[in-house]
Amino acid sequence: MKIAIVGAGAIGGYLGAKLSNAGETVTFIARNQNLAAIQKEGFRLILEDGREEHAPGVRAVQRMADAGPQDAVLLTVKAHQVGDLLPDLQELLGPKTMVVTMINGIPWWYFHRLAGAHEGRGLESVDPGSRIAGCIESERIIGSVVYPAAELVAPGVVRVIEGNRFTLGELDGSRSERIEALSQAMIRAGFKAPISRDIRGEIWLKLWGNLSFNPISALTHATLEDICTFGPSRLLAANMMTEAQTVAEKLGVVFKISLEKRIAGAQAVGAHKTSMLQDVEHGRALELDALVGSVVELGRITETPTPTINAIFAAAQLLGHTLASHKGRLQVASLGGQP
Repeated sequence: MKIAIVGAGAIGGYLGAKLSNAGETVTFIARNQNLAAIQKEGFRLILEDGREEHAPGVRAVQRMADAGPQDAVLLTVKAHQVGDLLPDLQELLGPKTMVVTMINGIPWWYFHRLAGAHEGRGLESVDPGSRIAGCIESERIIGSVVYPAAELVAPGVVRVIEGNRFTLGELDGSRSERIEALSQAMIRAGFKAPISRDIRGEIWLKLWGNLSFNPISALTHATLEDICTFGPSRLLAANMMTEAQTVAEKLGVVFKISLEKRIAGAQAVGAHKTSMLQDVEHGRALELDALVGSVVELGRITETPTPTINAIFAAAQLLGHTLASHKGRLQVASLGGQP
């Protein structure tokens, strides 16, 4: 299978290296030092147990036109970066190319191929003016929920922190030949790749925590363990999650676990910095619209009040604006015992 990885970062690198070593033809779309490193040395993984795995057979290009049409395109960029890929992404698309959205939060295609009152509706929070929907036909899309944690520690080098599960799902809930083929390719590469008939429910289960823990951590510089064990912040997260659950249930979503169990799962991860906190510390754009703004918009669509989510969203937006306007970053530094 010819597979292009658009976004040669932590998750993209993890996927591409393993798929290549399992015999798939993998091309990374990369830039700058990452591009040069992959072209020269291939991709290297540092696995959970410390072992290293080298993928010398991967290809890396900067221009999508140099990669040409693929069987599958794995979008592993952040949600707010997808618009910047248009219209170059068309160079990767042949008549039957799958576009697999391995992106956090509510996707732009949420209401596409979903029977009901909102079928085909766009979401301004994640796709203003339906630009993305106009360039990527919904028939191409396969949804995915990314569970692993990994980090790009050097150009062309990814350290896997934990996990190997990528849930897949057709937008209409069918179990097609193409999704079976993709799942099998990922399984051969060593991943868990279950096929869900309710990919939106799977998305909400992950988002349930992300929409609360990510912005709270960005604003407070606290780890997951800190948020969950400090009473006021645990209650704040629970209030946000309760509001989100009401929105989701009005859209027909059924949560398979309790709110307390979801919080307990986050607490069990320990002293982990969320991706949004890491972005604050490195001065990167915050993934707010897909993780939080989309839920605010869905609240309006379903006529569901979301006051707690709205307040945290506004504060996190201001934080993002402040960082961007100053081209800065924020980190908590120890005083080292100084008075």
